Amino acid sequence: MTVGQGMAMVAKPWPIGGKGFPTFYRIIKSKSVGEFKVDPYLATVLNCTFWVIYGLPFVRPDSILVVTINGVGLVLELIYVCIFFFYAPNKGRKKVIYWLGGEIIFIAAVSLVILLVFHDHKRRILAFGIICDVFNIIMYSSPLTIMKKVITTKSVKYMPFYLSLANFLNGCVWTAYALIKFDIFILVSNGLGALSGAVQLILYGCYFRSTPRDEVIEPKASQIQLSVSDGPDGV
Repeated sequence: MTVGQGMAMVAKPWPIGGKGFPTFYRIIKSKSVGEFKVDPYLATVLNCTFWVIYGLPFVRPDSILVVTINGVGLVLELIYVCIFFFYAPNKGRKKVIYWLGGEIIFIAAVSLVILLVFHDHKRRILAFGIICDVFNIIMYSSPLTIMKKVITTKSVKYMPFYLSLANFLNGCVWTAYALIKFDIFILVSNGLGALSGAVQLILYGCYFRSTPRDEVIEPKASQIQLSVSDGPDGV
């Protein structure tokens, strides 16, 4: 995973779908995906889907906010994936098909097992909550690579301030929601997310002055959303 990819994945259950618009507008305009990567969006589809299932009445009743927000995010992510699929070369299209197919099988299998084995809300909440937290924590921890880079280079060039702020506010809002609803699973992952965002902001404050003036710029939306491939896992 590249630095750009890590920063691209704002954690769930807050939807990040709207943030992909500039990137895919550029793809549509150029009629090519270039070297952009679809990985963050495929990962977010998986995460959104599990949070939607978690908030459904047969798992956790009275969680309409979790369902609606992640439902909107899921729809937007799927639209972006479809746009990527339309403009991608054959290799990129095969990757999307394989990953989406694998995700559908994985989600269906896990959900079926949990629903058949556990017949009460308490144990279903526990099972789905753990799964959602795992994916949420992975997404919240993804900026660790960029934070390490900031410390080693003493530069915030690769850590956009507004994205770090969004991560922090996202974690705080969902932590507050979890405290009101007393939802331990939303609380744990988003509490860690708020802490991660706070650390990013502190690092930004510490290393902003040591960053060369010509480097203190906000990366283009395309650079934040989908990093240019620089590894063997590129499309």
